[in-house]
Amino acid sequence: MTSTRDILIVLQKIDCLHNSAVMELMRGLRNQLTELITGLGAQDLGPMSLGLSHSLSRYKLKFSPEKVDTMIIQAIGLLDDLDKELNTYAMRVREWYGWHFPELTKIVTDNIQYAKVVKMMGNRVNAVNLDFSEILSDEELETQLKEAAVISMGTEVSDLDLSNIRELCDQVLALSEYRAQLYDYLRSRMNTIAPNLTALVGELVGARLIAHGGSLLNLAKQPGSTIQILGAEKVCLLVNG
Repeated sequence: MTSTRDILIVLQKIDCLHNSAVMELMRGLRNQLTELITGLGAQDLGPMSLGLSHSLSRYKLKFSPEKVDTMIIQAIGLLDDLDKELNTYAMRVREWYGWHFPELTKIVTDNIQYAKVVKMMGNRVNAVNLDFSEILSDEELETQLKEAAVISMGTEVSDLDLSNIRELCDQVLALSEYRAQLYDYLRSRMNTIAPNLTALVGELVGARLIAHGGSLLNLAKQPGSTIQILGAEKVCLLVNG
């Protein structure tokens, strides 16, 4: 039985020719295919041609430079959605836990740090025995937090309440982590596909311009006056941290 290696060796020894005469010969073979191959009818060529057309279309779509920026458009859209959802969840954590420890909202202003503190602390009475240095870089903030926990005017909450609040904190932290990963991905894609645009306006504004224009090619074809109008719109100027 002939092995694949033997077949490859034989194929490498065959001289290939590609010119206009060969193309004309192939065209003639396709036109006379039903006469050359016994048992092959015209009705069999339809599905074959359709399958070939679909394969070529998929290939062109996969490698079309006009479609590469689709990933950027989807990524910036998802990033904006994540920012809205993250902000909604973070505000919900503050409102929910604020009944138990209202003073914490003014002490810890960063949403992610707030979620981490709440998750670690649970009940405010635990604050005095915990080390928040890994979350709060400012020693003074940690001191204020512990002092406020002792004299807090907040109401008591049950273990079940705290359990649900902590689960919501987990959601906030998970969304924040995924948002950071998505931002790194978007920055990498923008530096690869549109490095000049990224250098001029940054990856976020650049991605929003591409999304608003429909594609990088469409954006490149637009005159400077149109870009100016796009830049004045809130959708393009909204830069998230």
